[in-house]
Amino acid sequence: MAVPVQLTFRNVDAVEAVEAEIRDHARKLELFYSPIMNCRVMVDGPAIRQKKGYSFQVRIRLTVPGGEIVINRAPTLRPEERKIARAHHHRAEMETSRKNIEGAIKQAFAAARRQLENYARRQRLDVKTHEPAALARVTKLIPVKSCGYIETPDGREIYFHANSVLRGQFKNLKLGSEVRFIEERGEKGPQASTVRLVPKVRPAREALPVRAKR
Repeated sequence: MAVPVQLTFRNVDAVEAVEAEIRDHARKLELFYSPIMNCRVMVDGPAIRQKKGYSFQVRIRLTVPGGEIVINRAPTLRPEERKIARAHHHRAEMETSRKNIEGAIKQAFAAARRQLENYARRQRLDVKTHEPAALARVTKLIPVKSCGYIETPDGREIYFHANSVLRGQFKNLKLGSEVRFIEERGEKGPQASTVRLVPKVRPAREALPVRAKR
């Protein structure tokens, strides 16, 4: 699903290539957090009396379930660009303004990506805190790679790493061991985290018959 993007340009002309770049950056944000409901971007150019600094302000406001994420970025010229600007002000303005606006956009969306990753991480932690752990059994163990696979009651096979097994109990796992786990999306598909070994419950001894006293 494409993220709805609302663009606003102030003190700078809207350029088709810049608009396309912003929309492309917005689309890539879904790779880090998919339920983005809206993305509003404002590109604010320098006022006429401040043009010597070539500063562009990029503001991003992301609407996500449960709140908003706001990013402001206004990068300055690199030292070598400042030297050019001082020596050839008008020519440098034409050469660096586009370059600087792209830098501001890139920095703003990089900050948005980091905040989205942090937001998604906090949400996963909150889900893990409240989500009941599912039951599964160990079907494969690969000690040399410190990993294995578990099978869910509906027949799905899910990867897990030794680091995801609580209390360092990976070494205690055996084929057929029952575990509880939280499922999350990994780089290569579903994977198990917070894997907890379910202790075997010994059957209670049947009560011995009481001999009647003579």
